[in-house]
Amino acid sequence: MRVLLITLLSFVAMAQQAYAQLTIEITQGVDNPISIAIVPFDWKGSGLPKEDVSKIIDADLFRTGQFSIVSRDDMLSSPHQQSEVYYRDWRALGVDYLLVGRLLPGSNNILAQFELFDVYAEKRVLTGSETGVGSDFRTVAHAVSDRVYEQITGIRGAFSTRIMYVSAVKQGNDNFRYRLLQADVDGARETIILEQEQPILSPVWAPDGETVAYVSFETSRPAIFMHNLRTGKRDQLTNFQGLNGAPAWSPDGKQLALVLSKDGSPDIYVMDIATRQLKRVTRHFAIDTEPSWMPDGKSIIYTSDRGGRPQIYQVTLATGYEERLTFEGRYNARARVIPDGSGIILVHQGEGDYHIARFDIQTGNMQVLTETSLDESPSISPNGAMLLYATKERSKGILAAVSLDGGVKFKLPSKFGDVREPSWSPYLK
Repeated sequence: MRVLLITLLSFVAMAQQAYAQLTIEITQGVDNPISIAIVPFDWKGSGLPKEDVSKIIDADLFRTGQFSIVSRDDMLSSPHQQSEVYYRDWRALGVDYLLVGRLLPGSNNILAQFELFDVYAEKRVLTGSETGVGSDFRTVAHAVSDRVYEQITGIRGAFSTRIMYVSAVKQGNDNFRYRLLQADVDGARETIILEQEQPILSPVWAPDGETVAYVSFETSRPAIFMHNLRTGKRDQLTNFQGLNGAPAWSPDGKQLALVLSKDGSPDIYVMDIATRQLKRVTRHFAIDTEPSWMPDGKSIIYTSDRGGRPQIYQVTLATGYEERLTFEGRYNARARVIPDGSGIILVHQGEGDYHIARFDIQTGNMQVLTETSLDESPSISPNGAMLLYATKERSKGILAAVSLDGGVKFKLPSKFGDVREPSWSPYLK
């Protein structure tokens, strides 16, 4: 209950405007970024395109902190296909990679054709096309960014994924209106999933990318809901006395780990989504909370204060064997597993503020990744390259992001009010 109380109290400080409207502020990048020139894509339609695809790709790659973007004003030419590329022009600007492309409107879609060149090797290293429904330039741009990023870095891009978060709007002296929102990873195309006068907590995406689970207080006590984003259908999964919280999807999406106190102290349970059958996983008089699945689905890590202070434990589902994982620091909680299973991201307190840290399960090494204060609620991108978290800036709740090696950092403050509880989607179909 203490964890729930702290989360609820954080909402009381939220500010008072209607929408989050996230913006991007890069605060730290790599020391020697890759120089890339993205020539404005040639538009084959009438008038002007509704979105500048090249600028969206610019912003996607720049936001990773791994790229420096050549200004359009500095470009010596504007090629749109391989036959128009003169490598000497781009070498003179110190460009490592060059991206060119064309946009072709169809009757019901938009087609982007693109080519990526290694300037110093003087060769084309990638060619491809992406299609968007109607005039969905933004989706096409993110898809091209994914392809370019993977070609250059060897890491699958995550620009086409989505993020989810909670905002609260103050209405009068004591009342708030809560919104569960989703947006592109750059904060664009923000839409409301749920809006109500009761708190919303712990949103999390299912592996299918179409369903989310969250905690809502609309029934006068915390209850876990499942919400289909495509149809809008909502199902209430729990309505037990006491705590119902911290939902976490299994890797196959067929089960949901959650926290219930219906049998006494808060413990970890697993629900079969198809049958709604519950299986109790932990049995302890202490508080066991914040479950997260290991990638193989065979074990769950969670927070427990059974040792006197919150630390991370792991339970094997087949045998019930439990072991403590973290020993360094006064406080370790809200752990999330890195997609490859090599480690976990958690909220860590040494002797001072609460920061986001990376814990290596094999070596026991703890690496602090953030320098902000009161950091909480980490959520990892599906490619394991970046993570989102909630923090404070000038007494205002914002979202921030950091690479898993700590080398890249950026903030996503809202234009109006505070935001909390970020959740990064899986790869979307």
